Amino acid sequence: MSDEERLAEGSLISHLVELRQRLLKCVIAVALVFAPCGWFANDLFTIIATPLIAKMPAGSSMIATSLISPFTAPLKLSFFVALFIAMPYVLYQVWAFVAPGLYKREKRFAIPLVVSSIVLFYAGVAFAYFVVFPLMFAFLTTTAPTGVQVMTDITNYLDFVLLLFFAFGVAFEMPVATVLLAATGMVKIETMTKNRGYVILGIFVIAAILTPPDALSQTAMALPMWFLYEVGIVMSRILLRERLAQQRREEQSARS
Repeated sequence: MSDEERLAEGSLISHLVELRQRLLKCVIAVALVFAPCGWFANDLFTIIATPLIAKMPAGSSMIATSLISPFTAPLKLSFFVALFIAMPYVLYQVWAFVAPGLYKREKRFAIPLVVSSIVLFYAGVAFAYFVVFPLMFAFLTTTAPTGVQVMTDITNYLDFVLLLFFAFGVAFEMPVATVLLAATGMVKIETMTKNRGYVILGIFVIAAILTPPDALSQTAMALPMWFLYEVGIVMSRILLRERLAQQRREEQSARS
C-alpha cells in the first residue's frame, strides 16, 4: 500500500470516527430533551389537541380505538417534540462536521441560510398551530352529515397534525430554496420573476396536495408560500447583487 493510499484510508477512518461521535451527541441531546417531554407526555398531547377540542361540538370528545394508543400516542408526540427542540443542536453538529470542507466564502454564505432555515421551519409550525388549525378544524367539524358525531381517534389525529406541521415547516423554507437556486445558478432571478404565474399555480397545486380537501386550509398554505417566494426573490437580489452586477458588466462588454 502506497503512502497516498494509507493517507486516504486514515483520513476516511478519522471522518467516520468523527461522524459517529457527532451522531452520538445528537442522539444524547434528543434523549436528554425526551426525558422531561416523556414525563409530561399527556400534557403535551392536550396542548396539541386543543385546537380541535375547542372546535368540536358539545358532547363530543377524542377517542382511542386501540388499547395502547392512550400510552403510545403521547409518547410518540414527546419524541417529535424532543427532536423539534433539539434540532438546532443537531443541525449544529451537522454543520460542524461539514464546515471544515467548505471555503471561507461558502461558510459565510451557508451560516445565515442554516439559521434562516431553522427559524422559518419553526415559524411554519407556529403558523399551522395558531392560524391554520383553528380555521381548518372550525370548518371540518361542521361538515359532518346529520346523525354523524365527530369523534376523532387520537392516533389518527396525531399523525394528521404531525404531517401538517412538517408540510408547513417545509413550505416556509421557500425563501431559502429560492436563494439557493439563484446562488447556484440553476435558475436566474429574471426567470423566477418572469415565470411567477407558473410558480403561483404550482404553489396552489402543492398546497392542495399537502392539506385537507378544503379551500380554506389550501389557501392558508398557498398565500404564505407565495409571499415567501417573493421574499426569496428580494433576498436573492440583495445577497447576490455583486454577482449580478458582475454578470451585467460581462454581458455589456460582450455586446460591445
